[in-house]
Amino acid sequence: MPMINDDPFILAGKPVRSRLLVGTGKYASFEQTRLAIEASGAEIVTVAIRRTNIGQDPTQPSLLDAISPARYTLLPNTAGCYTAQEAVRTLRLARELLDGHTLVKLEVLGDAHTLYPNMVETLEAARILVKEGFQVMVYCSDDPILAQRLEEIGCVAIMPLASLIGSGMGILNPWNLGIILDTVKLPVIVDAGVGTASDASIAMELGCSGVLMNTAIAQARDPVLMASAMSKAVQAGREAWRAGRMPKKPYQASPSSPVAGLMDPV
Repeated sequence: MPMINDDPFILAGKPVRSRLLVGTGKYASFEQTRLAIEASGAEIVTVAIRRTNIGQDPTQPSLLDAISPARYTLLPNTAGCYTAQEAVRTLRLARELLDGHTLVKLEVLGDAHTLYPNMVETLEAARILVKEGFQVMVYCSDDPILAQRLEEIGCVAIMPLASLIGSGMGILNPWNLGIILDTVKLPVIVDAGVGTASDASIAMELGCSGVLMNTAIAQARDPVLMASAMSKAVQAGREAWRAGRMPKKPYQASPSSPVAGLMDPV
């Protein structure tokens, strides 16, 4: 989706056309992955280095045969890592595989059941990666104080979860997201928990810079159609945020048509 000329999305110093970022896991095939990503209009596509072949195993099909780095910005991620050391090692490998690519998504998980981020390990990994020249987009809890610490470390985007990864539960705590949006200057991209188009739209209406999703598209009954719906939802939510919604007026009606000068019925 082309960006609105007077509302650019700048990430790590570069303009990005689409505010929808998508993943590549859980699809039925690489072909379905390709079709869904095309329908999403996404420019940035995240890849789990520990779970997806992008050249590590030359004997197996490579995702890069379906998702060309010439067309998309690949965002290597550390899905499946539970320590800072694992995450750093994984992204160093990604940099080698992708010819020095430095824009990465850091996630360090706390446990295999909830996939909630381990923020102690995340902070440590972020410090190391930033010092090594990586541009770090970081999956994190929706804690506003920790979001500020990540900004201070030098990350390029804050990516708080809306709800648990793959849960489809939507945005469970808009208040914390609102505080993060008020207190950090970096792009805030909702990551994890989006289930349907309205969830994506709500994230954008809150003022988020973008939304990253995978399961909501890949596990839909029709992934390609859902990808198209998500693209429209992100754009609509952003436009609504820019337009500014009307004030809420609890228990007070307001007629759509003016009543001043209303003629009495004959």
